[in-house]
Amino acid sequence: MITVGMNYHVIEGKQQSFEDKFAGVIDALKAAEGHDSSTLWKDVSDGASYLITSEWSDEQAFKDFIQSDAFRAVTNWGKEEILSGRPQHKVYKH
Repeated sequence: MITVGMNYHVIEGKQQSFEDKFAGVIDALKAAEGHDSSTLWKDVSDGASYLITSEWSDEQAFKDFIQSDAFRAVTNWGKEEILSGRPQHKVYKH
């Protein structure tokens, strides 16, 4: 089991759009082999900073997901219109 922390910073004023789009990401995650659960967290000191924590059976399952068409479909939009910088992902092994 691993936990993945995915850090995102959005363009000011786009927070609600990011949060709404996360619903689509959750649907894609639920269909991914090896995915257990995910939660969206918002930084109380920076309302444009978010963290998604995801639990996966193993690191390869996560890597397979982020290379999938399903992941690209829900993230390409964000890179162009929502995010203020490149997302940062960190794997935490149990």
